[in-house]
Amino acid sequence: MALTETAYAKINLALHVRRRREDGYHELETLFAFVDGGDRLTARETALDEVRVCGEFAPELDGGIGNIVARALGVLPRAEGLAITLEKNLPVAAGLGGGSADAGAIFRLVERTHGLPDDWQTRAASLGADVPACVLSAPCIGRGTGTELETVASDLAGAPVLLVNPRVPMPTGPVFAAWDGVDRGPLPEGPVSRIAREGRNDLEAPAIALCPAIGEVLDALRETAGFLVRMSGSGASCFALYAEAGQRDDAHAAIRAARPDWWIMKGKLR
Repeated sequence: MALTETAYAKINLALHVRRRREDGYHELETLFAFVDGGDRLTARETALDEVRVCGEFAPELDGGIGNIVARALGVLPRAEGLAITLEKNLPVAAGLGGGSADAGAIFRLVERTHGLPDDWQTRAASLGADVPACVLSAPCIGRGTGTELETVASDLAGAPVLLVNPRVPMPTGPVFAAWDGVDRGPLPEGPVSRIAREGRNDLEAPAIALCPAIGEVLDALRETAGFLVRMSGSGASCFALYAEAGQRDDAHAAIRAARPDWWIMKGKLR
Protein backbone atom coordinates (compact mmCIF):
# COMPACT_ATOMS: atom_id res chain seq x y z
CA MET A 1 0.00 0.00 0.00
CA ALA A 2 1.40 3.40 -1.01
CA LEU A 3 1.68 6.27 1.45
CA THR A 4 1.89 9.89 0.35
CA GLU A 5 3.25 12.97 2.10
CA THR A 6 3.59 16.60 1.11
CA ALA A 7 6.94 18.34 1.57
CA TYR A 8 5.46 21.69 2.58
CA ALA A 9 7.15 24.81 1.25
CA LYS A 10 8.93 26.65 4.05
CA ILE A 11 8.96 30.43 4.31
CA ASN A 12 10.72 32.66 6.81
CA LEU A 13 8.22 35.27 7.93
CA ALA A 14 11.20 36.99 9.58
CA LEU A 15 14.92 36.17 9.60
CA HIS A 16 17.28 38.09 11.89
CA VAL A 17 20.98 37.32 11.61
CA ARG A 18 22.68 38.17 14.91
CA ARG A 19 26.36 37.25 14.50
CA ARG A 20 28.94 35.14 12.71
CA ARG A 21 30.13 32.21 14.77
CA GLU A 22 33.67 30.90 14.96
CA ASP A 23 32.53 27.57 13.50
CA GLY A 24 31.54 29.32 10.26
CA TYR A 25 27.81 29.24 10.93
CA HIS A 26 25.62 32.20 11.84
CA GLU A 27 23.59 32.79 14.97
CA LEU A 28 20.08 33.69 13.92
CA GLU A 29 16.47 34.04 15.00
CA THR A 30 13.76 33.16 12.53
CA LEU A 31 10.01 32.69 12.38
CA PHE A 32 9.24 29.63 10.27
CA ALA A 33 5.89 29.14 8.57
CA PHE A 34 4.72 26.58 6.04
CA VAL A 35 2.51 26.71 2.97
CA ASP A 36 -0.05 23.98 2.28
CA GLY A 37 1.64 22.85 -0.95
CA GLY A 38 5.06 21.74 -2.15
CA ASP A 39 6.83 18.62 -3.33
CA ARG A 40 4.99 15.31 -3.22
CA LEU A 41 6.46 12.05 -1.94
CA THR A 42 5.03 8.56 -2.40
CA ALA A 43 6.41 5.63 -0.41
CA ARG A 44 6.07 1.88 -0.81
CA GLU A 45 7.69 -0.81 1.30
CA THR A 46 10.47 -2.68 -0.49
CA ALA A 47 13.51 -4.77 0.36
CA LEU A 48 16.01 -1.92 -0.01
CA ASP A 49 15.67 1.86 0.06
CA GLU A 50 15.45 3.51 -3.35
CA VAL A 51 14.66 7.00 -4.61
CA ARG A 52 13.15 8.09 -7.92
CA VAL A 53 12.73 11.76 -8.82
CA CYS A 54 10.24 13.23 -11.27
CA GLY A 55 8.51 16.58 -11.74
CA GLU A 56 9.34 20.00 -13.15
CA PHE A 57 12.53 20.55 -11.16
CA ALA A 58 13.83 16.96 -11.17
CA PRO A 59 16.56 17.78 -13.76
CA GLU A 60 18.07 20.33 -11.37
CA LEU A 61 18.78 17.77 -8.67
CA ASP A 62 22.11 15.99 -8.55
CA GLY A 63 21.42 12.49 -9.72
CA GLY A 64 24.32 11.06 -7.80
CA ILE A 65 22.57 12.39 -4.87
CA GLY A 66 23.87 13.75 -2.03
CA ASN A 67 20.12 13.66 -2.56
CA ILE A 68 18.85 14.60 0.86
CA VAL A 69 15.96 12.15 0.54
CA ALA A 70 18.39 9.23 0.33
CA ARG A 71 20.42 10.69 3.19
CA ALA A 72 17.28 11.07 5.33
CA LEU A 73 16.45 7.42 4.75
CA GLY A 74 20.02 6.60 5.75
CA VAL A 75 19.78 8.26 9.16
CA LEU A 76 16.53 6.44 9.96
CA PRO A 77 17.43 2.73 9.85
CA ARG A 78 14.51 0.30 9.56
CA ALA A 79 14.04 -3.43 9.08
CA GLU A 80 12.25 -2.83 5.77
CA GLY A 81 13.19 -0.46 2.99
CA LEU A 82 11.13 2.29 1.39
CA ALA A 83 10.88 3.03 -2.32
CA ILE A 84 10.35 6.77 -2.60
CA THR A 85 9.05 8.68 -5.60
CA LEU A 86 9.74 12.39 -5.20
CA GLU A 87 7.69 14.73 -7.37
CA LYS A 88 9.87 17.85 -7.38
CA ASN A 89 7.51 20.81 -7.70
CA LEU A 90 9.51 23.42 -5.75
CA PRO A 91 12.47 25.20 -7.34
CA VAL A 92 15.94 24.24 -6.14
CA ALA A 93 18.17 26.63 -4.11
CA ALA A 94 15.14 28.87 -3.70
CA GLY A 95 14.80 29.74 -0.01
CA LEU A 96 11.73 27.50 0.35
CA GLY A 97 13.47 24.69 2.19
CA GLY A 98 12.91 22.37 -0.78
CA GLY A 99 15.49 19.72 0.11
CA SER A 100 14.92 20.19 3.83
CA ALA A 101 11.17 19.91 3.29
CA ASP A 102 11.71 16.66 1.37
CA ALA A 103 13.79 15.30 4.25
CA GLY A 104 11.12 16.42 6.71
CA ALA A 105 8.51 14.52 4.71
CA ILE A 106 10.68 11.38 4.88
CA PHE A 107 10.77 11.68 8.67
CA ARG A 108 6.97 11.92 8.76
CA LEU A 109 6.61 8.92 6.43
CA VAL A 110 8.94 6.85 8.60
CA GLU A 111 7.07 8.00 11.69
CA ARG A 112 3.86 6.62 10.16
CA THR A 113 5.40 3.30 9.16
CA HIS A 114 7.97 2.60 11.88
CA GLY A 115 7.96 5.43 14.42
CA LEU A 116 10.84 7.83 15.03
CA PRO A 117 13.76 7.34 17.42
CA ASP A 118 13.91 9.57 20.50
CA ASP A 119 16.87 11.45 19.04
CA TRP A 120 15.08 12.24 15.75
CA GLN A 121 15.75 15.98 16.10
CA THR A 122 19.53 15.42 16.30
CA ARG A 123 19.35 13.12 13.28
CA ALA A 124 17.32 15.72 11.39
CA ALA A 125 19.75 18.52 12.26
CA SER A 126 22.64 16.43 10.90
CA LEU A 127 21.03 16.82 7.46
CA GLY A 128 20.63 20.61 7.60
CA ALA A 129 19.67 23.43 9.91
CA ASP A 130 16.12 23.76 8.51
CA VAL A 131 15.30 20.06 8.61
CA PRO A 132 13.98 19.82 12.21
CA ALA A 133 11.55 22.66 11.53
CA CYS A 134 10.52 21.00 8.26
CA VAL A 135 9.81 17.74 10.09
CA LEU A 136 7.31 19.65 12.23
CA SER A 137 6.04 21.76 9.29
CA ALA A 138 4.20 23.96 11.76
CA PRO A 139 4.81 27.58 12.82
CA CYS A 140 7.84 27.82 15.07
CA ILE A 141 10.66 30.10 16.10
CA GLY A 142 14.17 28.87 15.36
CA ARG A 143 17.26 30.04 17.22
CA GLY A 144 20.95 29.17 17.15
CA THR A 145 21.54 27.94 13.60
CA GLY A 146 17.78 27.48 13.33
CA THR A 147 17.63 24.08 15.03
CA GLU A 148 16.58 25.27 18.51
CA LEU A 149 12.83 25.29 18.02
CA GLU A 150 9.90 26.77 19.90
CA THR A 151 6.49 25.96 18.46
CA VAL A 152 4.01 28.83 18.45
CA ALA A 153 0.28 29.21 17.89
CA SER A 154 -0.25 31.26 14.74
CA ASP A 155 -2.87 33.93 14.27
CA LEU A 156 -1.92 33.87 10.57
CA ALA A 157 -2.96 30.24 9.98
CA GLY A 158 -5.02 30.04 6.81
CA ALA A 159 -3.73 33.35 5.43
CA PRO A 160 -3.62 33.31 1.61
CA VAL A 161 -0.04 33.36 0.33
CA LEU A 162 1.64 33.79 -3.04
CA LEU A 163 5.16 32.47 -3.71
CA VAL A 164 7.22 33.81 -6.62
CA ASN A 165 10.68 32.81 -7.82
CA PRO A 166 12.52 34.36 -10.82
CA ARG A 167 13.91 30.91 -11.73
CA VAL A 168 17.39 31.93 -10.65
CA PRO A 169 19.04 29.55 -8.14
CA MET A 170 20.47 31.34 -5.10
CA PRO A 171 22.91 29.19 -3.07
CA THR A 172 22.83 29.96 0.64
CA GLY A 173 26.59 30.27 1.25
CA PRO A 174 27.32 33.37 -0.86
CA VAL A 175 24.34 35.24 0.61
CA PHE A 176 25.41 34.65 4.21
CA ALA A 177 28.99 35.54 3.25
CA ALA A 178 27.74 38.87 1.86
CA TRP A 179 25.86 39.79 5.07
CA ASP A 180 27.33 43.01 6.45
CA GLY A 181 27.79 41.65 9.98
CA VAL A 182 25.53 44.26 11.63
CA ASP A 183 23.29 42.94 14.41
CA ARG A 184 20.02 44.81 13.93
CA GLY A 185 18.35 43.29 16.95
CA PRO A 186 16.21 40.30 17.97
CA LEU A 187 12.84 39.16 16.76
CA PRO A 188 9.93 41.23 18.10
CA GLU A 189 7.78 39.63 20.78
CA GLY A 190 4.07 38.97 20.57
CA PRO A 191 1.76 37.04 18.23
CA VAL A 192 3.00 35.65 14.94
CA SER A 193 1.35 38.48 13.00
CA ARG A 194 3.27 41.10 14.97
CA ILE A 195 6.59 39.27 14.68
CA ALA A 196 6.05 38.99 10.93
CA ARG A 197 5.02 42.62 10.41
CA GLU A 198 7.69 44.15 12.63
CA GLY A 199 10.44 41.68 11.74
CA ARG A 200 12.70 41.71 8.71
CA ASN A 201 14.93 39.50 6.59
CA ASP A 202 18.54 40.54 7.11
CA LEU A 203 19.61 38.55 4.04
CA GLU A 204 17.37 40.47 1.65
CA ALA A 205 19.87 43.24 0.84
CA PRO A 206 22.89 40.97 0.21
CA ALA A 207 20.73 38.58 -1.83
CA ILE A 208 19.43 41.41 -4.05
CA ALA A 209 22.99 42.64 -4.55
CA LEU A 210 23.95 39.17 -5.80
CA CYS A 211 20.72 38.59 -7.73
CA PRO A 212 18.90 41.80 -8.81
CA ALA A 213 15.96 39.72 -10.09
CA ILE A 214 14.92 39.28 -6.44
CA GLY A 215 14.31 43.03 -6.25
CA GLU A 216 12.12 42.78 -9.35
CA VAL A 217 10.04 40.05 -7.73
CA LEU A 218 9.62 42.08 -4.53
CA ASP A 219 8.60 45.16 -6.54
CA ALA A 220 5.99 43.13 -8.42
CA LEU A 221 4.54 41.72 -5.21
CA ARG A 222 4.45 45.17 -3.59
CA GLU A 223 2.20 46.34 -6.42
CA THR A 224 -0.43 43.82 -5.26
CA ALA A 225 -2.72 43.98 -2.21
CA GLY A 226 -0.42 41.93 0.01
CA PHE A 227 -0.12 43.15 3.60
CA LEU A 228 3.33 41.55 3.99
CA VAL A 229 5.91 41.16 1.22
CA ARG A 230 9.33 39.66 1.94
CA MET A 231 12.07 37.42 0.63
CA SER A 232 12.18 33.94 2.15
CA GLY A 233 15.38 32.53 3.61
CA SER A 234 18.42 33.42 1.52
CA GLY A 235 16.31 33.79 -1.66
CA ALA A 236 15.56 33.90 -4.44
CA SER A 237 11.89 33.14 -3.63
CA CYS A 238 9.69 35.88 -2.23
CA PHE A 239 6.18 35.81 -0.79
CA ALA A 240 3.19 38.00 -0.14
CA LEU A 241 0.43 37.42 2.42
CA TYR A 242 -3.12 38.59 1.75
CA ALA A 243 -6.21 39.28 3.79
CA GLU A 244 -8.46 37.53 1.25
CA ALA A 245 -8.02 34.69 -1.23
CA GLY A 246 -9.45 36.85 -4.01
CA GLN A 247 -6.64 39.37 -3.56
CA ARG A 248 -4.07 36.60 -3.82
CA ASP A 249 -5.75 35.15 -6.90
CA ASP A 250 -5.82 38.56 -8.59
CA ALA A 251 -2.13 39.00 -7.82
CA HIS A 252 -1.38 35.52 -9.18
CA ALA A 253 -3.17 36.32 -12.44
CA ALA A 254 -1.48 39.70 -12.83
CA ILE A 255 2.05 38.45 -12.18
CA ARG A 256 1.52 35.34 -14.31
CA ALA A 257 0.43 37.55 -17.23
CA ALA A 258 3.27 40.06 -16.79
CA ARG A 259 6.07 37.55 -16.09
CA PRO A 260 5.22 34.12 -17.53
CA ASP A 261 8.90 33.21 -17.15
CA TRP A 262 8.70 33.30 -13.33
CA TRP A 263 7.69 30.35 -11.16
CA ILE A 264 4.62 31.11 -9.08
CA MET A 265 2.55 29.13 -6.57
CA LYS A 266 -0.48 30.08 -4.54
CA GLY A 267 -1.62 28.52 -1.30
CA LYS A 268 -2.35 29.30 2.31
CA LEU A 269 -0.39 29.15 5.54
CA ARG A 270 -0.71 25.98 7.63
